[in-house]
Amino acid sequence: MPQGVPVSIPDDGLTTRQRRNQPVLAVHTGDGKGKSTAAFGMAMRAWNAGMRVAVFQFVKSAKWKVGEESTMLTLDRVHAETGAGGPVEWHKMGQGWSWLRANDDQDDDHAAAARAGWAEIARRLDAREHDFYVLDEFTYPLHWGWVDTAQVLDTLARRPGRQHVVITGRRAPQALVDAADLVTEMHKIAHPMDAGRKGQKGIEW
Repeated sequence: MPQGVPVSIPDDGLTTRQRRNQPVLAVHTGDGKGKSTAAFGMAMRAWNAGMRVAVFQFVKSAKWKVGEESTMLTLDRVHAETGAGGPVEWHKMGQGWSWLRANDDQDDDHAAAARAGWAEIARRLDAREHDFYVLDEFTYPLHWGWVDTAQVLDTLARRPGRQHVVITGRRAPQALVDAADLVTEMHKIAHPMDAGRKGQKGIEW
């Protein structure tokens, strides 16, 4: 696709504007570093375009603090104070799923929490609450069978409006890869941890 020009244009009856405004399902998978980082970069671009952004982190503890979270929530404050960009929400599995706080028993059941997280996302998709979704590390609940992949794909295929969804994580199910509009696989060539170096602030978090 040189200079952003498609190699071929399908004979589907859509206008250039309609084709440009279609919702995108993106998947960032593979063993290399950078899957979530790339998704958050896309989220920042969406914020700049005035889109309503929501990040849902599966697997990660609600207690972990990452630089992208602080940055995106700062952008949410900028939006609230100046009107620039769009609103941002950030949710993490466990106590970060605010809709589960009344049910402490579910906090220790990661599979149930993941299903509840997906149910809330599906509800928001149906209600068009956001324009850009990052489902960070969502491939793991799918790979482990905590959330039904076929159900997820059906919901995503039927999502109304122009809602973009980016899913990250290793071992993305083949059905998800086949359904996605944009798929990037990160391959690891080298990593500092291979040489015994520990993660660094500003690099890993």
